[in-house]
Amino acid sequence: MQIVIQADAAAVAEHGAAVFIRQLQQQPASVLGLATGSTPVALYQRLIRAYQQGEISFRQVKTFNLDEYLGLSGSHPQSYRYFMQQQLFKHIDIPATATAVPDGMAADPIAACEHYEQQIAAAGGIDLQLLGLGRNGHIGFNEPSSGLRSRTRIKTLTQDTIKDNARFFQPGEYQPHLSLTMGIGTILDARKVILLATGKAKAQAVKAMIEGPLSASCPASALQLHQQALVVLDEEAASELSQLEFYRHIERENASLLARLGRS
Repeated sequence: MQIVIQADAAAVAEHGAAVFIRQLQQQPASVLGLATGSTPVALYQRLIRAYQQGEISFRQVKTFNLDEYLGLSGSHPQSYRYFMQQQLFKHIDIPATATAVPDGMAADPIAACEHYEQQIAAAGGIDLQLLGLGRNGHIGFNEPSSGLRSRTRIKTLTQDTIKDNARFFQPGEYQPHLSLTMGIGTILDARKVILLATGKAKAQAVKAMIEGPLSASCPASALQLHQQALVVLDEEAASELSQLEFYRHIERENASLLARLGRS
């Protein structure tokens, strides 16, 4: 697990976007795993600018989103399909047929989850997976107690997650308590993973993910098993790490090595 600590949330988004831009420049037909939530928005804005400036194209890209609420249609303003359309897809040159989000209105959601796994496999697997981090350590909607080898499936959201997401729903509006989510095993199958976390509220989850034991109680700790997992944090999110200066030292040494190899 590579740890990169940036000054603030804007720098985290810029660093994350640079990883995606480099991926698309080197492999224009990449398969990307995408995430929703407040943290990725600035990254998506940077990717839109990169597209508008001719740095990258999404014409050959395929995308798979991590999750979706069960019971919301893609046209619902709180659905993750709608979020992706507003925050990224409608601003770039990706074909609509190349964007996959779990179907929250599937007649048979269990079968839909199995089909999603088949779609990912048929695309050749995910080249670069973007993740956020929940305050309880969840990635996607893999809540604590999720199996570390789990696949795309239906998950019950914890009361904390429901409470955290309630701010996106109007008073009295239906808020789903179930989701369809890629499993932890699905995420670990991605060839490269990048997780972004910002803010003091994420600091305990960051510490558990990086320095805690590998445990289903912190689903994100499964990234300790991934050979190419990049974790990009701001100062606040990194503030509880006990080995903070060591991680900074490692990153300086890594940057120096890559510069000598001409790969910076």
